[in-house]
Amino acid sequence: MPTPQSVLSEVFGYERFRGPQAAIVDHVIAGGDALVLMPTGGGKSLCYQIPAIARQRAGHGTTVVVSPLIALMHDQVGALHEAGVEAALLNSTLSGEQANAVEKGLLRGDFTLLYAAPERVTTARFLAQLDSLYERGQLALFAIDEAHCVSQWGHDFRPEYRALTVLHERYPDVPRMALTATADAITRADIVERLQLEDAQQFISSFDRPNISYTIVEKKDATPQLLRFIAREHQGDAGIVYCQSRKRVEEVAQILCEHGIDALPYHAGLDAAVRQRHQDRFLREDGVVVVATIAFGMGIDKPDVRFVAHLDMPKNIEGYYQETGRAGRDGLPAAAWMVYGLQDVVNQRRMIDESPAGDDFKQVMRGKLDALLALAEATDCRRVRLLGYFGDASTP
Repeated sequence: MPTPQSVLSEVFGYERFRGPQAAIVDHVIAGGDALVLMPTGGGKSLCYQIPAIARQRAGHGTTVVVSPLIALMHDQVGALHEAGVEAALLNSTLSGEQANAVEKGLLRGDFTLLYAAPERVTTARFLAQLDSLYERGQLALFAIDEAHCVSQWGHDFRPEYRALTVLHERYPDVPRMALTATADAITRADIVERLQLEDAQQFISSFDRPNISYTIVEKKDATPQLLRFIAREHQGDAGIVYCQSRKRVEEVAQILCEHGIDALPYHAGLDAAVRQRHQDRFLREDGVVVVATIAFGMGIDKPDVRFVAHLDMPKNIEGYYQETGRAGRDGLPAAAWMVYGLQDVVNQRRMIDESPAGDDFKQVMRGKLDALLALAEATDCRRVRLLGYFGDASTP
């Protein structure tokens, strides 16, 4: 079996591991289960890619990566191909013929890593293919990315993630790892219970992103406030501006363009080809600002985003942390800037109260909203408050 260090340097071109990466990789290569919490930009993907390569070269077969993020799948498979690693994906963007070709390659053992959406992984057809690999000892690892999606307390709950318990029940001796950048204590406990990871070793990194400055100001006239912020601090920089509604996204993008800022709208109501074109421009060109609903950002790996701005309050601190974490992934100074007002809080509370959820769930969601409001109104260091929310005792 190749050493983790040799894979890190020869395949990915890095000289040394960061933070707890080395300990995680060693644990998983040895066949251990793991729960990994690591901030955006902390290098989570290497924590399963290196064990996947090492275990495949040692004869253990293919690693299946469960991900809800189509953009991330495409980005990571492309990057792995450039590094000389055989990888493929199965999601709704493939034609039936393309999907069939990938499935045949999977059964032949052509891939070191296969990325698949959770809906796909739990189908009878796909499980039958996994059964075939398992019987031949050719299932190396299950990596469940964005694991907070399994929890009803998480900020991006996806019911299809609940069905992933079948992986432990059906393939009990195949190591599993769950990875996320954002989970408070109640969400972590839910991940462990739902994915049956009670015996997994937990690796929890510091949530501190010291290169990001956090600024939250009272909302008076949000768009002019945003224009002043960009003009004073981030003229010509790449950035992301989050708005709650599609209509607001379109309005703000147009106003930014009228003020000489290269801004593009992005929301689920746009044609898929337009969304892809705007995303590609943002990734490949310098100084592009995307104005978006939260439909944009998950799985987008652009290192030089210099600011993330919120013109409306997110639902909770987890969402805020994940969205702001898209800034400064290159480690250079970046800004998280938000305007908030009483109407934001009223709107979010009304959405909670009018939802069909049970009283217990609503109570937890109100508590999360209150925590975000306390962060917004804080007069002391917001970084300390942010870290405290996640139970991180790091001293900024």
